[in-house]
Amino acid sequence: MAQRVVVDPVTRIEGHLRVDCEVDGGKVTNAWASGQMWRGIELILQGKDPRDAWVFAQRICGVCTTVHAITSVRAVENALKLEVPLNAQYIRNMIQGAHNVHDHIVHFYHLSALDFVDIVSALKADPAATAKLAQSISGWSKNSTQEFATAQKKLQAFINSGQLGIFGSGYWGHPAMKLTPEANLMAASHYLQALDYQRRMNKVVAILGSKTPHIQNMAVGGVTNPINMDSQSTLTLEKLMYIKQLIDEVGDFITQVYIPDVAAIGAFYADWTQYGRGVVNYLSIPDMPLDTKGTTFALPAGYIDGGDLTKFTPIKDFHDPYFEKGVKESVKHSWYQGGKGPLHPYDGETIPNFTDWQDDGKYSWIKSPTFYDKRAQVGPLANVLGMYASGHQRTQFWVNAVLDAVSGHLGSKVGVDALHSTIGRHAARAVRCVVLHEELQNQWTLLMENIAKGDTKTFNKPVFPKGEIRGFGFHEAPRGMLSHWVVIENGKIKNYQAVVPTTWNAGPRDEDGNISAYEAALIDNPVAVADQPLEIIRTLHSFDPCLACAVHLTDTETKSHYQVKVV
Repeated sequence: MAQRVVVDPVTRIEGHLRVDCEVDGGKVTNAWASGQMWRGIELILQGKDPRDAWVFAQRICGVCTTVHAITSVRAVENALKLEVPLNAQYIRNMIQGAHNVHDHIVHFYHLSALDFVDIVSALKADPAATAKLAQSISGWSKNSTQEFATAQKKLQAFINSGQLGIFGSGYWGHPAMKLTPEANLMAASHYLQALDYQRRMNKVVAILGSKTPHIQNMAVGGVTNPINMDSQSTLTLEKLMYIKQLIDEVGDFITQVYIPDVAAIGAFYADWTQYGRGVVNYLSIPDMPLDTKGTTFALPAGYIDGGDLTKFTPIKDFHDPYFEKGVKESVKHSWYQGGKGPLHPYDGETIPNFTDWQDDGKYSWIKSPTFYDKRAQVGPLANVLGMYASGHQRTQFWVNAVLDAVSGHLGSKVGVDALHSTIGRHAARAVRCVVLHEELQNQWTLLMENIAKGDTKTFNKPVFPKGEIRGFGFHEAPRGMLSHWVVIENGKIKNYQAVVPTTWNAGPRDEDGNISAYEAALIDNPVAVADQPLEIIRTLHSFDPCLACAVHLTDTETKSHYQVKVV
């Protein structure tokens, strides 16, 4: 007989996510993903000045901050058909590249690694044997016996103090944990090292954006970073060289720690290439524009139908009608008033209508987006597969490198199809991280070369016409394709909709009853211990949920409950 397993809230994510699963015969047979907070940013923005929208929209989330700022100004610029100076494009590209690299390191080590790594087991490891294992995988300078012994002592000190923090509520000793004590210690040590390297990358965001989280340098028409090599109060050569130093310092950690760790864990958990496939229509968008009009990009992307890389349709530029016409959102199973069927974001409505939980009715504050009436998965996997299918050479190189490393550990060939899985999403995120880091270095060079030509312009003034104009902006954020849609009338915002990555992946059933990427990925997921649903969390974490982006503002009457319930 099927059991009802409720995980509420899912932790080590941003925001409030509840997931209900029916488990029968040790596997998930049905699933419901529910956003437990209401996002009202669309209503807040109505009537506001479009030049200020990015400041409000950025407050959707405390993690995905730069992404909403960049996407919002792009939406308004799109409506105005406003060009952006090259220096501004490069500075934005560097901010988004640094933010994404920082985010991917944090996600793997600090949000999801503990789904695979048993901290208690690491205390039993031999540091010398751990060093031997680590050195067989990578030449990282900190893979030494002393480093691992020090890390082990730190972990023991946490336990001795009783203040376990993030290590306090893990399912240690769970039968789904497979790593040896030495592999666990290696990963735990790299967890601690990653705290430093993600911080260095986030400094790049803070320097260029004036602060982080919630950068302050965006503007409709460019950025507010003045370039003057002779003034310490502007973007100087000294600051640019320090940014280059920070970027370079993180590179070895990505290639010698992050990539090898993902490949090793992928090999240890090779069976997890069979779980978490779900929706395999993949949607991603091109990013890091290389011209003022947003028509050429460093990183290509598009739509893949049915997981078949030969069925790839590129999305070409910031004004591509193929993308603009394809997006709709349904609220049939969401806590909003509807009845008009799926709506295009320009016509989208955000009118709350809470009904309590209904398995066959409304059960989430998240809407249900579709692309040409099909559910789609977004995120690093969609982005990497899109770049791979488009022929992006560095993506193809790193995908093959990771798969070859996994194949070497296993002694058998692992192909691209293995990426359509829980563990594959982690591999794709690592690939995206190293590709973005390489492009981040390139963007720094492009900025320096353009300044050397005597170009210091960073801003074009926007002018708003009378009447109505419409525009959309998109950005390939850490969790996937993000788009903002704006209708402007007489210089004021008439309608605003944000269709975010977690909306695509975590939405409830759509108008036709089709399930979302989260829900589909959980079907047939194993569950060894019903009241310790580690495997459910493992698949959910592979998407890197950000419910604060998909929903906003809590209901103070119903409130959220921290529970893992088996019915």
